Amino acid sequence: MEPQLEHTVADGVATVVISHPAKRNAMTAGMWRALPGLLDTLAADPAVRMMVLTGAGNTFCAGADISTLRGPGAAGEEPQRLAVGAEEALAGFPKPTIAAVRGYCVGGGCQLAAACDLRFAEEGASFGVTPAKLGIVYPAPSTARLVSLVGPATAKYLLFSAELIGTDRALRTGLVDEVLPPGQLDRRIAEFSRVLVSRSQLTQTAAKEFTDGRGDRDAYWRARARAADDPVEGVTAFLERREPRFTWSPAVTEG
Repeated sequence: MEPQLEHTVADGVATVVISHPAKRNAMTAGMWRALPGLLDTLAADPAVRMMVLTGAGNTFCAGADISTLRGPGAAGEEPQRLAVGAEEALAGFPKPTIAAVRGYCVGGGCQLAAACDLRFAEEGASFGVTPAKLGIVYPAPSTARLVSLVGPATAKYLLFSAELIGTDRALRTGLVDEVLPPGQLDRRIAEFSRVLVSRSQLTQTAAKEFTDGRGDRDAYWRARARAADDPVEGVTAFLERREPRFTWSPAVTEG
């Protein structure tokens, strides 16, 4: 099977699957290139209210395909540029994102998982940031994102040692948000996705910008809230003791 990014959309949830089973779902240069365009397509689709990123089979992603680091640019600058571009596109996706992690989440895989808003992992998953094994300088934006998740001490541990850590330590340090027993990850992702899909995208999109450091957009989002139907619908639904029907969408408003 050719390495590829597969995707489906159902019930408001886009699921993107990293599929390269022959190499534990390692990302090829072509896959890195394809991800930003795929994300643009999903972001512009009003039917998509959130996204789940996962790997085919029992592995999330074992990193970048090392064969892409050969040849001109021995330091892997071109593959690294592609990886950072994909990571930034994922971090900038305007709707909630969850990484559903099984097995190895290493190198470029951990880079992608860190760019998601939330990370849910199955017990037994392994996480690592491994450029020190290859003599590669980990990109500054990726390092800053890692530090924001786990703090400087854990980031240094991961980057200095290139050692893998398990789900217990990943949960304790903030690298993952929930750890599920074997066989329960898909159920939990589906359950939590239903919760996110039912909530206001206006709230979610603004909150995503604010938590990512865009406090300068406060006036912009207050103006959007005044013009949107979601605040009135939310209060009305609460008073009528029914589920709200939120209609605001970044795909429509920003598209």
